Amino acid sequence: MDSQSVLFQPFTVGPLDLRNRFAMAPMTRQFSPGNVPNEKVVAYYERRARNQVGLIISEGTCVGHDGASGYDNVPFFCGEQALAGWKQVIDGVHAAGGKMIPQLWHVGAIRDPENDATSDAPAYSPSGLVRPGKERGVAMTQKDIDDVITAFAQAAEDAQRLGFDGIEIHGAHGYLLDQFFWEGTNQRDDRYGGDMVQRTQFVVEIVEAIRKRVGEVFPICLRWSQWKQQDYEARLASTPEELEAFLAPLSAAGVDIFHCSTRRFWEPEFDGSPMNLAGWVKKVTGKATITVGSIGLNCQFIDEEQRDMVDQSGADTGRLAELTSRVAAGEFDLVAVGRALLQDPEWVLKVRDQRFDEMNDYTKASLMTLV
Repeated sequence: MDSQSVLFQPFTVGPLDLRNRFAMAPMTRQFSPGNVPNEKVVAYYERRARNQVGLIISEGTCVGHDGASGYDNVPFFCGEQALAGWKQVIDGVHAAGGKMIPQLWHVGAIRDPENDATSDAPAYSPSGLVRPGKERGVAMTQKDIDDVITAFAQAAEDAQRLGFDGIEIHGAHGYLLDQFFWEGTNQRDDRYGGDMVQRTQFVVEIVEAIRKRVGEVFPICLRWSQWKQQDYEARLASTPEELEAFLAPLSAAGVDIFHCSTRRFWEPEFDGSPMNLAGWVKKVTGKATITVGSIGLNCQFIDEEQRDMVDQSGADTGRLAELTSRVAAGEFDLVAVGRALLQDPEWVLKVRDQRFDEMNDYTKASLMTLV
């Protein structure tokens, strides 16, 4: 591994020119009192930019819809104060030579109104379900749907105005958009329900609304996953043919990059091929893809028995050669690093310079601070 590795070669998606193939994965941080990013948040992202992370994807930021948030002290991407805070963030990242996109988020029925002080609103979902057979909150009306679409479009327009380099839509992990994708939580009988392709309609309309606000070249990334926090074994597409059908309307609507969330990047997605999810998505859509999943660590990020993040993971560079060869072969384009970069803002430089003995193990204590 050295500076000549394909992982340290530039990559371009439309107007987005990246200095290398590493992205910082979005990771929920609860360090924005009053939902406003402050100077500590600015410094947190600036450090990663200064240490050569190619693309920074922000923590989940809540769009301007009541009930979008489910956790205390997560930043909003709406309102004068929060947007002013994000302006400081992007200015700091750019001054450090970095590129950054905010992740736009609505938690949907994951939010538990009985244990959440962020809003008095109900939990919104396609069909009043948080998981198959488990009721929570209310099924969204057409007005609710229209309001959420508008909120995402406004957030994207604000991101462009503030100077961000694109946006990411959070459509993964069992949150609101994924609740529309997933048959287990989408039992609607209108145009937003039905078969696998019909269940993409809500997100298609979000992407189309964003495109109308930001124009044709502003990069739109969609993060999506097969697995859900409600069901780690859930799958939206069981074959390459189903995957192609599922992604086609999203690609046509204007998604430029698919961020394919898996728990272990090296695992094949379908029988008969070693390609992972990001590889298959690139193959069937022709769009740029980001892979992610336990990169730089020897343990996946979820303790399935405790249904929480693992307490500790050792640093691991053993799969970097495999990662490099897959990028070189064109299987996927970008590599998102989560906990390793949360633990150590210099992780990318240490990989580049082969300073592997300086790498630290991840501990859950890292979640308690903005290193």
